[in-house]
Amino acid sequence: MTHKRQYGARCGRSRPPSRSDGGDPAASSDRCGRSRFRRAQRDRCDPAAIPNTEHAEAAQGKSLKNAFKRFLAALRWHFILLYGLMGLCLTSPLTPAFSYPSAPVPESAERVAPHLPFYIARKGPMTLYLLGTLHVGNASDYPRPERFRPAIRAALKASPALAFELSPDDLILSQDDVQRYGMCAYPCLRRLAPAALWRRLAQRLRDHPAEFAEIKKARPWLAAMLLDTLTALAAGLQTEYGTEAQLENIYTAGRILGLETVDEQILAFARLTSAEQLEMLRQSLMQTPERSAADIRELHLLWRAGDADALAMWQTRTTEKLAHARRIAEAVDEKTLFQRNRRFAARLLLMAEPEAPLFAAIGALHLGGSRGVLALLRQHGFDIQPG
Repeated sequence: MTHKRQYGARCGRSRPPSRSDGGDPAASSDRCGRSRFRRAQRDRCDPAAIPNTEHAEAAQGKSLKNAFKRFLAALRWHFILLYGLMGLCLTSPLTPAFSYPSAPVPESAERVAPHLPFYIARKGPMTLYLLGTLHVGNASDYPRPERFRPAIRAALKASPALAFELSPDDLILSQDDVQRYGMCAYPCLRRLAPAALWRRLAQRLRDHPAEFAEIKKARPWLAAMLLDTLTALAAGLQTEYGTEAQLENIYTAGRILGLETVDEQILAFARLTSAEQLEMLRQSLMQTPERSAADIRELHLLWRAGDADALAMWQTRTTEKLAHARRIAEAVDEKTLFQRNRRFAARLLLMAEPEAPLFAAIGALHLGGSRGVLALLRQHGFDIQPG
């Protein structure tokens, strides 16, 4: 099925949160409706793909096999964070063989909402609120009941529209496209990957034959993204605590839009050349799992601190450190990061209206740096200040 809708075309309806739990929307409402399973059946989407933060702790003992099955069942939150950390729909943590100690969060920090990369862009009567998101996290990132600091909550309340990279409707539909563009009907990865790279992948997943059997059917770009997501989970992070899920659970002011279509997002990866896809896979396997998990924990701490330029520097350092072929690695970043930055900025300019603030939640690695969304908006005359 080919999706030819314009960006934001099917995401104009607002979703009033349920209050059956006494006022906490996350406990009773979600992207698929008032009741997690009742409207899931009505809308014919997979309830397993709906984040359920109330039971995140209970998932700690589930196996990598279950996590992988959930990934294949639905890409829910989210397909995007490029590409050192991809928010694919894995809702269970890893088995002990894949787990490493997570960075401790001070007890006081668990009760205070982190700063997060939040910026206000103004040009005359137009206002854009820009929040850098992380598609995985932990409970301390969104302390109850406020979840976000006051400036972010006030901006959400003042905005008649909330824009994600993909609209919630498109996220439901993205499952079919990921299967179509990212998976083969037979174990094709061994044929597509050089022998040395294949042996490295087999060694990494040697203790998980069921998962390895499935990943054999993935094309290199999707295999790389899955490995990166497994690393994020091994670092102690979970998709139940992705920023987009938390925002949608509390946003009641208006419409939820998309800055790009499913096709635009997925094809940014699926249309990479064979050499570029293999570069992604090599980078995912370049370090030990422990070192990769440490990098993700560093990214998580930088995101909590809220400096978009520091996050962009992390991305640059990571690319330089992991690149197997520098020119090809730069081409991957151009196609999957910088081209999409330009698209996001262009769509934000089209959506911006006088006296009608727009709140945009974009993957944190898209915001900062000389080629990020903030710099592109400055080129169009916006004054940008930390929120």
